[in-house]
Amino acid sequence: MEKIESWLEENRSRFQEDLFALLRLASIGTDPAYDDQVRQTATWIHEFFQSISFTSEWIDTCGHPIIFAQSPHIEGAPTVLVYGHYDVQPPDPLELWDTPPFEPTERNGNVYARGATDDKGQMITHLFSCEAWMKVNGGLPLNVKFLIEGEEESGSSGLNELLAGVYDEKLGMPVAEKLAADIAVISDTSQYGPGQPAITYGLRGIYYFELRLKGPNVDLHSGAFGGSVSNPANALTEMLAALKDDHGRIQVPGFYDGIVELTEEERKQFAGLNFDDEAYKKSLGIDEVFGEEGFTTLERRWARPTFDINGLWSGYQGEGAKTVLPAEAGAKFSFRLVPGQDLKTIKSGLEKLLAENCPPGIEMKLIDMHGANGVVVSLDNPYMKLAANAVEKGFGTKPVFTRSGGSIPVVLSFRELLGIDTMLLGWGLDDDNPHSPNEKFSLSDFFKGIKSSAWLWNELAAK
Repeated sequence: MEKIESWLEENRSRFQEDLFALLRLASIGTDPAYDDQVRQTATWIHEFFQSISFTSEWIDTCGHPIIFAQSPHIEGAPTVLVYGHYDVQPPDPLELWDTPPFEPTERNGNVYARGATDDKGQMITHLFSCEAWMKVNGGLPLNVKFLIEGEEESGSSGLNELLAGVYDEKLGMPVAEKLAADIAVISDTSQYGPGQPAITYGLRGIYYFELRLKGPNVDLHSGAFGGSVSNPANALTEMLAALKDDHGRIQVPGFYDGIVELTEEERKQFAGLNFDDEAYKKSLGIDEVFGEEGFTTLERRWARPTFDINGLWSGYQGEGAKTVLPAEAGAKFSFRLVPGQDLKTIKSGLEKLLAENCPPGIEMKLIDMHGANGVVVSLDNPYMKLAANAVEKGFGTKPVFTRSGGSIPVVLSFRELLGIDTMLLGWGLDDDNPHSPNEKFSLSDFFKGIKSSAWLWNELAAK
């Protein structure tokens, strides 16, 4: 490893130049106007793998291309599947960027650009570490496969079809065989804090709905008609309020059935992270935290289910007053889920509770938009300990084990399709603004991520 570490040090400037080149490509997968740059980005990745003697396959899908690459095969050695995405969020609003989003700029030890941390900057660390092994040792000590898509920010339509077997003929074999591995790795998450690397071992799931209510056939004068017909806006607020009580408990029948509760060991581990509620409140500009009674802020964020309204609409939204009784009202809302919860049970209970609280004269339509279960990887998984060793050697600090309140559906897909767990090795920070103006990524952590990745292949090969 000494020679590899030396080679990594010698190539720091080139790594940064390549990162900046990748960040200049405006791979906004949600906007057809940028399709050409999306394909240029896929081409950049495809050609990089070819340049380091990996087999690289370009897979055209119903959406943007998927790049599948793999190292020269070593019979009997462990196999790792690395997932990443090259598409980025739209940069709007542009006026809030201090520097142009696709002109990577270095300041205060960070690179500022769209995609810097989500996910180009984190994903490419694994490409560079593989290059180091190929150039210095002539090959990797294990088998590494890459699955890199271009639609993570827009629903992963192509990836979903790939995982469903739609492109098996293109692959030349069943997708489960093509992607077969012992463990998966994703770097699209965050460290616990500056100088404190983390391995994420649990993700919450999600269940997203849209509720539409319809009352009278037109908007009505609230003076002439108010009190004689049900108001869809009033009904909407009352129905949504019925989903959660004053103690933060969700009232959907069967919602908490089957939940895998936090162990005492996990609660002690979370408590040992010394999370600062006061600093958290200050950073968010709030006076008090709130959530399900009996749980700490970290437990609520990482390991308890939630209900949140994501959008509301009804009635008059313009300047001044307009005494209208709206004909329609609607809302988008989501539940964050934890392992053990059942999507069918939640949907059935939700429909029942909403119907019970829907007043006469209101037509209700509930739209099931998408859902995914939560997932937890056992801390006893031997690969987790090996990954922790690699991260410590890369960052110079032992990582802590955390959960995340967010969802990465492909993690569950890998478990269901391939029967493997995923290690989430995040090099980013919570304040990297991944979907906001002035997205950034610490260049120091970028280089530490490359070093950690290089050590990861060494550690996993020794299993």
